[in-house]
Amino acid sequence: MRVFPKGRVDDSSYLGRFFQEANAAAVLDHPNIVRAYDVDNDGDTHYLVMEYVQGSDLQRIVRDCAERNEELDAEKAAEYIAQAARGLHSAHAAGLIHRDIKPANLLVDQTGTVKILDMGLALFKNDEMASLTIAHNENVLGTADYLAPEQALNSHNVDRRADIYSLGCTLYFLLTDSPLFDDDSAVDRIIAHRQRPAPALRDKRPDLPCDLDIVFSRMVAKDPAQRYQIVSRLIEDLELLARGGRLVETVPA
Repeated sequence: MRVFPKGRVDDSSYLGRFFQEANAAAVLDHPNIVRAYDVDNDGDTHYLVMEYVQGSDLQRIVRDCAERNEELDAEKAAEYIAQAARGLHSAHAAGLIHRDIKPANLLVDQTGTVKILDMGLALFKNDEMASLTIAHNENVLGTADYLAPEQALNSHNVDRRADIYSLGCTLYFLLTDSPLFDDDSAVDRIIAHRQRPAPALRDKRPDLPCDLDIVFSRMVAKDPAQRYQIVSRLIEDLELLARGGRLVETVPA
């Protein structure tokens, strides 16, 4: 259960985002998304009843590996990202763009199932719901280390390809334990996402297969038109790599 902080009840933007998360989660029913069961309030105590997931998020899993001087292998990372992509595919089909995909928002339960968490920044593809953050002049939404170039410019005009970019940044973190760009300030990192080419995975992990680097580079292309255009095609490639297979072609789709 998620409880809304009482001290922020008078913050209309924050409270609105809380209910936006509830509305977003309520329309989704997929094994790779944390389910929401109810939203209610008791006076000024607002709460969201959610599925309990016993496990750890991917950020913690990667950090635990680092503490043991270990690294995730390519197949495991591809499997995790493929599962997250399946959850995103369901969200996109329902007209939702997550806008805050990152390792800390991807939980792994005890059976190894990845579940997407936190729909607080979800963009609804209809005017009534999408207007929430516009009304509060929140032009840049998301997390600097995982922000698509076009999302940094205007978070209200993005489509599913922004989530694909963020998922690519997440893949990079899973395999390198570092963000795509490690500039000191958030502003500098956002600028880097807009202007600097993404490093190759194999620059830090030469042991990784070339095909995984190809998939990664498609996910984080600066121009959305050069990325995967639909998540289902990304899922196909990731599932192939998770099985140790090889890509048949290298033309973005």
